[in-house]
Amino acid sequence: MKLGKLDDIAKLRSDSVKRRRLSSHDKEGGNKDWIIIKSGETAVLGEISGAGCIKHIWCTYACVSRRSLRNAILRMYWDGEPEGKPSVEVPFGDFFGLGHAKHKNFVSLPLQMSPHRGKGFNCWWPMPFSSGYKITLENDNPTKFKLYYYIDYDIFENGLENEKDFGRFHAQWRRENPPKVKKRDSETGKRFTTLRPIRFMASGKNKEPLKYNYKILEAKGKGHYVGCHLNIDNKTFMPWFANWPGEGDDMIFIDEDIEKGLPTLHGTGTEDYVNQAWSQHKKYFAPYHGTIKGGGLNWWGKISYYRYHIEDPVYFNKKIIVSIEHGHDNHRKDDWSSTAYWYQKEPHDHDLFPKLLNRKGRKPKTFHSAHMIRKTLIIMLIGFLIYWYILKDLLSPFF
Repeated sequence: MKLGKLDDIAKLRSDSVKRRRLSSHDKEGGNKDWIIIKSGETAVLGEISGAGCIKHIWCTYACVSRRSLRNAILRMYWDGEPEGKPSVEVPFGDFFGLGHAKHKNFVSLPLQMSPHRGKGFNCWWPMPFSSGYKITLENDNPTKFKLYYYIDYDIFENGLENEKDFGRFHAQWRRENPPKVKKRDSETGKRFTTLRPIRFMASGKNKEPLKYNYKILEAKGKGHYVGCHLNIDNKTFMPWFANWPGEGDDMIFIDEDIEKGLPTLHGTGTEDYVNQAWSQHKKYFAPYHGTIKGGGLNWWGKISYYRYHIEDPVYFNKKIIVSIEHGHDNHRKDDWSSTAYWYQKEPHDHDLFPKLLNRKGRKPKTFHSAHMIRKTLIIMLIGFLIYWYILKDLLSPFF
């Protein structure tokens, strides 16, 4: 049985296929269509037995905690997986396609944040199961978390046909603040420094990618990688030159190539991996790639890209490592986080999931002293120009 594509939407299903929904609707017929998850508690959003496939998840929330989207943790278990070893373990906001504990309108094929102001979260990744699923949400906020949700799924009364042909859905969140930084050019021994921007941007040769690259995904087994979103908080203070935090090549290592330390798939730059060009800055949303946040002036601040391998999944038979340089030759000290999505045959190796960071470790930075200096200088410059060209002559009679 196919899990569903537009080209087979007209096909009538067997009588054994039923549509079902779990939601937060008011069980007593009122309009209190939400659940409240108290601080420190974990709610079971859905748990069923049998075979089927989740087709769509929608939700929205209310929480007064400032970084609530990073402090609610979504977990998914397939076919009786044990507690503590979920296939999905991702902060709530990050799972739906945008990091930094932010919500913002954007559109992609599998994930969307919809109005009002991106607080309507949607997921269309198909999630098959053969004996049941369980979805939970942990509230690690210091205050309560109010949640409205739908989980729309099919049940297959005759079982999941050709079960061995379907991997289980997985998602993994990572953060490195900063990633492991290479301080010197491996050939010349000279230090990378922002005071020499050309060298900082373009010098060095990456001879140890598995040691220094930012790791998006590491998984073991048989499956295929279907994409990620990347979040960069550009903290590097370099106002005297183009402060583009990319230039990092994507490098995907598959099966035997991991032992060799040679990328199976080698890209040409961060903007190229997300299928855009020339240090892109503008917001752009396509089905499989886009820029949700492009950063501020000179790429300072928070950036988010996505790239989904739906038409071009990356297959692996034994193991996969998906990585990307953080700046050419890995010498930038920015804050990187990501969510990777993939399908694989169970059981997965949960030891390859990074240990989920605590609340402080997940906290996105909201204040950068260098950025405040930059903003202050810009405001002072604008104020001076306004005075010099506009107000000077107007005010001169009074002085």
